[in-house]
Amino acid sequence: MKQLALDIGIATGPSFDAFFAGPNEAALRHLQVWVGGAGSPALHSPVPTYLWGEGGSGKSHLLESVRVALREQGASVGWLHAGLLEPPEFDERWGAVLLDDVHLYTAVQQHAAFNWFVNAQTLQRGVVAAGALPPADLPLREDLRTRLGWGHVFHLQVLSESERRAVLRQAADARGVMLSDDVLDYMLHRFSRDLGSLMELLSQLDGYALQTQRAITIPLIRSMLENE
Repeated sequence: MKQLALDIGIATGPSFDAFFAGPNEAALRHLQVWVGGAGSPALHSPVPTYLWGEGGSGKSHLLESVRVALREQGASVGWLHAGLLEPPEFDERWGAVLLDDVHLYTAVQQHAAFNWFVNAQTLQRGVVAAGALPPADLPLREDLRTRLGWGHVFHLQVLSESERRAVLRQAADARGVMLSDDVLDYMLHRFSRDLGSLMELLSQLDGYALQTQRAITIPLIRSMLENE
């Protein structure tokens, strides 16, 4: 059967608590300490942090988690991603600058990112960035690329199949949902490897199963997709 490419966003919103670290524990703990989570006082060091790894490794989830944590502290942030074609000017009220998908930045976005970075450093504000490539391989202007790589750099790994299986099983148990091994195999082998997408798929399946008064089976998954 042809593998389905189902990439669904995280409806419940990213958070550190919802991030299953697995091999990425060091990056998670670093950011939790930086924002003042995990029982630690807020650090908010101006030394930049750069996260890199392939799609589905959790880069955007961690950036969103930083933004959520800072907002809970009453701080606003500058957020630049590849879809923001006309970035605003740097705002001195920002407590931090977050740069997502930097490997996709246009020349205009690179100019804005460099300006934000320099202003943030001048005002001792933090910068957390993420991209698909290590700093040395980023197709960016040299002054931005080198700045992204001079601080803390973490290589994020996609969770293994066994780790994703364990997370899905735990999440299903928390919902009171029974997932057979066959259903788990189907979800893991025919859908996105991104854990956030898989968790949202589980949420949709749970809702559809309740609506149709059926157990979650492979035919139910197919039925849900056919009725979308």
